[in-house]
Amino acid sequence: MSANFEAKKEVVKEITEKISAAKSVVLVDYNGLTVAEASELRNKCKQANCEYKVYKNTLVRKAFNDLGHKDFDADLNGPTAVTFSADETSAAKIMVEAVKAYDGKITLKSAFVDNAYVDKAGAKALASMPSKEELIAKMLGSMQAPVANFAGLLNNMLSGVVRVLNAVAQQKA
Repeated sequence: MSANFEAKKEVVKEITEKISAAKSVVLVDYNGLTVAEASELRNKCKQANCEYKVYKNTLVRKAFNDLGHKDFDADLNGPTAVTFSADETSAAKIMVEAVKAYDGKITLKSAFVDNAYVDKAGAKALASMPSKEELIAKMLGSMQAPVANFAGLLNNMLSGVVRVLNAVAQQKA
């Protein structure tokens, strides 16, 4: 086998590992993006703990096929960039923001979340969802509110009793 074939096998293996390790993968068409804009987008991804990478479509297709997902074959045409994320929503949020910011130079293609294919509309919806950490914080806040309200109620009752006793004591004095 040729050295080129072996190198491609290594790249496919790398892509397969990244897909397996990521909680979400977003595919975008980056046609018309300048080098400076691509660098800026890579930096935004890095800050959000994501990885923005451009691979050959055939290698990405082979990696998805090796994982048993053939839904991406239609999306892997033309210039395609892949964004890998450690959580479910970050990559989609960054790419939807980039679609707006770069005015038609980037278009969403699809996503891979929770071991399933997500179409363009689903990827946009994913971007509007709060992250897992935000949902947990909201849930804990709503669970904590009744306890805090109860503690405030008890405090008010005790301070009311103290005021009444103080008034009785002053009246007798």
